[in-house]
Amino acid sequence: MNRMKTLTLACAAAALAVSSMSAQARDFRLGLITPAQHLWSTEAEAFAQTLNERSGGEHSVSVFPAQQLGNEAQMVQQLQTGALDMAFLTIAEISNRIPDFGALYAPYLVDDVNHAARLLRSDAAGELLDLMPEGVGFVGVGYGMVGMRQVLSRSPIESADDLHGQRLRITPFEPIRDFYTATGAAPAPMPLLEVYDALANGQVDAIDMDFDSILILKFYEQANNLLISNHMMFPMVGVVSGRVWRELSEEDRELIDTAMSEHLENVLTGFEEMDAAQEEEIRGLDINIVEADAEFFSEAIAEWESIWAPKAPMLETLRAEADRLRDE
Repeated sequence: MNRMKTLTLACAAAALAVSSMSAQARDFRLGLITPAQHLWSTEAEAFAQTLNERSGGEHSVSVFPAQQLGNEAQMVQQLQTGALDMAFLTIAEISNRIPDFGALYAPYLVDDVNHAARLLRSDAAGELLDLMPEGVGFVGVGYGMVGMRQVLSRSPIESADDLHGQRLRITPFEPIRDFYTATGAAPAPMPLLEVYDALANGQVDAIDMDFDSILILKFYEQANNLLISNHMMFPMVGVVSGRVWRELSEEDRELIDTAMSEHLENVLTGFEEMDAAQEEEIRGLDINIVEADAEFFSEAIAEWESIWAPKAPMLETLRAEADRLRDE
């Protein structure tokens, strides 16, 4: 009788343990705007695999690239309600809600992708992540990026004056809009996956873009003039919904934070490693190339600074850190 009772209790305990594990198990959903072949998307998939393995199969992540869950503004809303668990977001939508993030887009804040990656790894950039829970209701895990911004156009741009009146595709956020407005261009917000057709049918005259996307999505087939300016970096941030985060155990928070941080770092190092080869590949294409520096955009930079220095106090801190890293 005692043996039977002991066996029954053991079975009940095992069932309770299984039930408890099932209650804790989650299939997280992660959204992003980049196509499946983009490094952000492939590292999101790799993060899903890492989390599944390290949780002993308890947790899984379903990745939704290419705006399958909507544009970034829609994904931000989903994250805030807890309908979406995680995302890899450009800083664009965040800067529209927390102006200090706009400081990361200061023209010529950094020199190149390596300098950008060092700044994004810094404590100064980390201070911005601390603003996210209160500012947007997310937990910011860390940064990724794409390459530096360039201008690809249907007609040559040989001086800043050539941008006047150009309908120029941008990612929809204020810092980049203000920069191109200051150049005299007409910024046109547009989803990444609509850009190729917009160039083809003349809906836009030029695009603000990085080497990687120009090559992957073959935008050079529809616009054969490239202004290599490296005028702005373009960060990404890995986030978890604050509502979802509060439901997680400390152990699961640590597991997610560690795994996602590793794959965000892979994005940073990936673009550091790819940039030179991508630039060489682009220079080998049959396109017209003009090079530009800060002097090329001097008037637009001054106007941008007059708008954003008061709006984004963190600009001073980030610039000091960027200067320190430049001198190392």
